[in-house]
Amino acid sequence: GRMVLPFTPLIISFQDVNYYVDTPAEMREHGYMEKKLQLLHNITGAFQPGVLSALMGVTGAGKTTLLDVLSGRKTGGVIEGDIRIGGYPKIQQTFARISGYCEQTDVHSPQITVGESVAYSAWLRLPPEVDAKARNEFVNEVLETIELDEIRDSLVGIPGVNGLSTEQRKRLTIAVELVSNPSIIFMDEPTSGLDARAAAIVMRAVKNVADTGRTVVCTIHQPSIDIFEAFDELMLMKRGGELIYAGPVGHHSCEVIQYFQAIPGVPSIKDKYNPSTWMLEVTSTSMELQLGVDFAQIYRESSMCKDKDMLVKRLSIPVPGTSDLHFSTQFPQKFREQFKACLWKQCLSYWRTPSYNLVRMVFITVACIFFGVLFWQKGNINHINDQQGLITILGCMYGTTLFSGINNCQSVMPFVSVERSVVYRERFAGMYSPWAYSFAQVAMEIPYVLVQ
Repeated sequence: GRMVLPFTPLIISFQDVNYYVDTPAEMREHGYMEKKLQLLHNITGAFQPGVLSALMGVTGAGKTTLLDVLSGRKTGGVIEGDIRIGGYPKIQQTFARISGYCEQTDVHSPQITVGESVAYSAWLRLPPEVDAKARNEFVNEVLETIELDEIRDSLVGIPGVNGLSTEQRKRLTIAVELVSNPSIIFMDEPTSGLDARAAAIVMRAVKNVADTGRTVVCTIHQPSIDIFEAFDELMLMKRGGELIYAGPVGHHSCEVIQYFQAIPGVPSIKDKYNPSTWMLEVTSTSMELQLGVDFAQIYRESSMCKDKDMLVKRLSIPVPGTSDLHFSTQFPQKFREQFKACLWKQCLSYWRTPSYNLVRMVFITVACIFFGVLFWQKGNINHINDQQGLITILGCMYGTTLFSGINNCQSVMPFVSVERSVVYRERFAGMYSPWAYSFAQVAMEIPYVLVQ
């Protein structure tokens, strides 16, 4: 599909990626003596534009770990290996600007609409050169691509309480990332927790994104036949973080099935059986012991692995005529624009949360009546003729200040607890500086506090 805003299709290639973390205390108690625990073992591969790639493996195989290492979300531990973007070494600060990451949990501000969520992301993540008209056109195009245009005016709401369904939230997460016009999008289990119909709708949206020519990488868990066969490429990992397949899925999964059935002793797939389930069953640890084989070793010795190594070596050399990515500023927008966008969103959220502001107003009114009755006429200048009268007035002032302060602190907690996880996501996506958000939050409180 043609998009309003152009983007640079980029290949992400990686060679011999290893990842180590400090060994947990529980494992040491059970006799594991190594100081470091290796979660990824010599992972080599590449993800290309317009190709929908799946990362699969049993629970604990390290698929999300690999996704996090490649996207730069792993800050602890030791990462070894060579990760390149378009042939140039990956620099995280630059990479964050041209990539999107859809988390497994869909975290959005509940009091703004679908259209506003996407517009807000576009405002903060597209470069200043893009004018408001082009930005709005792009937002509309993204909403159409992800099939959210019909519910653009619906409030997001709180998960499981009101607002959007799980599948709509999942598509909103994808739209919020896609609207930053990234070249590479990572998705962590986009279909988890969805029924077959909802998963198919989300998968159609994911496929639409890949069809725009972007590089799309998904971790996937227990897919149905249709979802599994929607993918073009597969990277399969076994428990312990080793690669056992990296190549095309094929028509009706023929490539994957042929590869594993060619290994002596591997039972054939039953007719109409789900290839992804069969594949995980025949490569399980128990099957390895039963057959006396190591699937990782078989992969390393296969022609597929050698072809992949050759491809990665070729992709590690920049194409002549291209240049390394560079951005002169840390954030896409200037501080003033960040502040304006944050204030706009806060303004909408506050206005649409009458419960929060009403509680404050009602409480302060009750407190005023309470203190007014209690200290009736005590402030009259004619009555303050001794030390006791003065102390009473000071006590009243102290009490009213304390009451309103505690009230504000208590009533803001539910509001902030929901927004906090949203802020973490937006900060990691490099949308704004913490100062811009903090100043907007304070500026938004001022009129309400003055009314109080």
